[in-house]
Amino acid sequence: MASAQMIDVEGLLRERIARREIPPGAKLREEALAEDFKVSRARIRQALSVLETRGLVERVPNKGAVVATLDAPRIFKLYDVFEMLEGLCARLAVQNTAPESWQDLLEVFGPELEQAVRRGEYEPMYEAVKLYRTRVIEAADNPTLRDFLDRIWDMTEVIIRRTLILPARAEQSFTEHARIVAAMRAGDALEAERLKRENMRSARQALQKYQEFVL
Repeated sequence: MASAQMIDVEGLLRERIARREIPPGAKLREEALAEDFKVSRARIRQALSVLETRGLVERVPNKGAVVATLDAPRIFKLYDVFEMLEGLCARLAVQNTAPESWQDLLEVFGPELEQAVRRGEYEPMYEAVKLYRTRVIEAADNPTLRDFLDRIWDMTEVIIRRTLILPARAEQSFTEHARIVAAMRAGDALEAERLKRENMRSARQALQKYQEFVL
């Protein structure tokens, strides 16, 4: 087990849960996971405790640790908070940086990505949104805000992935993010906040319309 400290058990489990390789409600068996990751059961127990604090794992009586399941009412309540915090994050990011620092992100949401989305290639769009998120959270430079957003992202990442493949959603998301980043490049913090909140509302509307497919 000499390499155990080198393995990001929490990160790997988060990724498997986000991709639904481990589906909601699935039991997380310490012994099987320890064998899979070639680490001790104590290390797995620690990882599950971390993921429990982030809302990805829950303890069920007589069943142990399972992947958390989000029902529609809880998700929509999360999106109420998500919208507000994402908007705030965009505003702070713009306020804290020079407009030209967003030029490269503006180019990411350019013609090449637009063509990929039109061809039905959704993974590049998902990666662009993740890059936007990383850059904006870093620029906002607010540890409390980062923690809240990370927790919500952990719980909703799988939903965000599935929402992007809904009819016309990737195209709409591309257009919305291109406008957000353009406002950031122009140094307009309030407009970036408004557009990001608008983007979150449209994502919620798509989720509500197709919730039987997504959830």
